Amino acid sequence: MSDPQMGMGPRMGMGSGLGPSDVPGTTIVLVHGAFSDASAFGGVIRELEMDGHSVITIPTPLRGLASDAESIATRVKTIDGPVVLAGHSYAGAPMGQAAAELDNVTALVFLAGIGLDVGESVAGVQQPFPQPMVVSTSYLTDYDAPGAAGGPELYIESDKYHETFCADAPTDVAEVMAVTQRPVAGAALQEQATAAGWKTIPSWYLISENDNGVSPEAEKFMADRMKATTETINGSHAAFVAQPRKVAQFIEKAVGDGRAA
Repeated sequence: MSDPQMGMGPRMGMGSGLGPSDVPGTTIVLVHGAFSDASAFGGVIRELEMDGHSVITIPTPLRGLASDAESIATRVKTIDGPVVLAGHSYAGAPMGQAAAELDNVTALVFLAGIGLDVGESVAGVQQPFPQPMVVSTSYLTDYDAPGAAGGPELYIESDKYHETFCADAPTDVAEVMAVTQRPVAGAALQEQATAAGWKTIPSWYLISENDNGVSPEAEKFMADRMKATTETINGSHAAFVAQPRKVAQFIEKAVGDGRAA
């Protein structure tokens, strides 16, 4: 990442009073979803930074929709200058809720992400569509999720992880991701959204054609509903792991349009 004291870098909590030459550029904020962590964005981060972008990631607690949204909003509020928020999978839900109260967010990017309307839940919005593989390859723990409102947390079975989550990634990479996956509290998937940032913020949606984590049909429905600038990628649920350049280029389109606006 850029040195935060340099003009290109994201300035955290610096406030106003910057001269014209010191005004920070757009910061791209990547938000991971369930069953992975921010390190999965490694390839995308490298691509974006090589192209001169300032990039940070936010670790998603995965404990509840409202609390995850609060976590995202708290961090993004400290960034001076415009922000493009890009969220994968479950992260699209708290990202969209958080963005509704953030006036520095110029664009939302959903990477096979969940885009909720007010009153919807992550589980509920997908109910009318074909069940993805993850429904049969995930399991609930026999203990309550620490830090959540109650109930168990959800994992993907290790031996099913590669095919379910990142089928186009190298086997050795998928094996490590399976071992290091971060579970989501089951209750988070049932919690209803209280705001939808995509209703007022320009949005981009990348549909994964071979997605086993979220039905591509559900993704198309959400993209169409938010009138998002939409593209498809011939890839898995986590297509950005195997195809970081293509995904980075998609995110960059949102940055470019945001600057033009």
